[in-house]
Amino acid sequence: MLDRDLSELYGVETKRLKEAVRRNIERFPEDFMFELREGELENLRSQFASSSWGGSRYLPMAFTEQGVAMLSSVLNSTQAIEGNIRIIRIFTKMREVLSTHKDILLKLEQLERKVNKHDDDIQLIFKALKQLFNPPTPPRRKIGYK
Repeated sequence: MLDRDLSELYGVETKRLKEAVRRNIERFPEDFMFELREGELENLRSQFASSSWGGSRYLPMAFTEQGVAMLSSVLNSTQAIEGNIRIIRIFTKMREVLSTHKDILLKLEQLERKVNKHDDDIQLIFKALKQLFNPPTPPRRKIGYK
């Protein structure tokens, strides 16, 4: 989730959320939180034609499930705690859905073994499906104080 969305849910300004994170940066390793790269931000903007981000001078921070959980130790308002509980529940539900997709992928792999080398077109379909279920993730850089 992006800092902008989280700050809205927590009822704090994005600037204040970022300040709290930077004051406690040791609580946010790169697998908890990272800063979007310029190219990633441009790609995100192009997917939302009516972006309201406008003139933000700083790249947004993106938080993983663990990073969202860690935010509860940094932001301690009632609204932040309630928002955090809702978000963690959403992540749990998403994990359940992804687990279902993994079961489908296992069944596809079993089917693939049965039809192995029968048809090049079938192999291309399996390859495309695997890429959809397992997209590559680029390494993230850790941010520090600016």
